[in-house]
Amino acid sequence: MRQPSAPPFNAPAARRLRAALGMGPEHVAYGLRASYGLPYVTPDLVIAWERGVAAPSNPELTALAGVLWCSPGELLGRPQTLREHRIARAVAPEDVAHAVGMDLRAYLRAEESGQWKGNERQSAALARILDLALPDFVAVTGREAKLAELLHSAVTTRWQAYVRPVRKLAPVDPGVLEGVLQELHQDYQGHMAATLSWGGGSRGASQSGQEFLDRIVENFWTAVEERT
Repeated sequence: MRQPSAPPFNAPAARRLRAALGMGPEHVAYGLRASYGLPYVTPDLVIAWERGVAAPSNPELTALAGVLWCSPGELLGRPQTLREHRIARAVAPEDVAHAVGMDLRAYLRAEESGQWKGNERQSAALARILDLALPDFVAVTGREAKLAELLHSAVTTRWQAYVRPVRKLAPVDPGVLEGVLQELHQDYQGHMAATLSWGGGSRGASQSGQEFLDRIVENFWTAVEERT
C-alpha cells in the first residue's frame, strides 16, 4: 500500500520556536531522547529538520511539539489534505472516526484516497472536530476540482445558472455567493476586453483570461472573505 505523504513541516517555525525558548539544538535533542523515548535523535538531526534537509515523522513531530511547548500545527505549513489537517490538530484517527460516526477503516481510506464520502451530518462533524474553515473543508473533501470547473463555467458563460450548483459544493450565503459570482464574471470579462483594447489580439486576451482562470478558486475564496 502506498504510504501517505508526510505533512508539510515548517522548518523556519521550528527554529524560531526553539530560539524563543532559549534552547540550543542539543537541548531539543536531549528532550526528545529523555522525555519521548527517541534515543537516536542528535543535535545534527534537529539542525537537519530546521534547515529543511530532513522532515520529522509523525511521532517525531508530536514529540518535537512537546519539547518546544507548542501544538503540532505550529510546526506545519498550511495543511493541504485531510490527514494533514488531522495531524495539525493533534487528533487521533480513532477520535475523528468516532466523532463522525464512521468505521475507522473507512475513515483511513478517506485519508489515503483523498476522497470523502461522508453524508451531510458526517461532513459537518468532520468540519467541527478538525476546525475546518470552508475553503479547507471543500479542499479536503475532494470538491475543489469540481468547484473550479463550475467557477470556470460561471465566469465564461452565464453566472446566474451556477449559483445553486456552486452553493451545493460550497455552502456560502446565497446573497454573498451571487455577488461573488457576478464580480468574478465581470473581472474575467474585463481581463478579456482590456487585453483586446491594448492591441494584444486574441492570443493576448486568451493568455490574460487563462491566468485569471488558473487562479479561479483562490479568487473565489478571496472575494467571499471580502464580503463576509
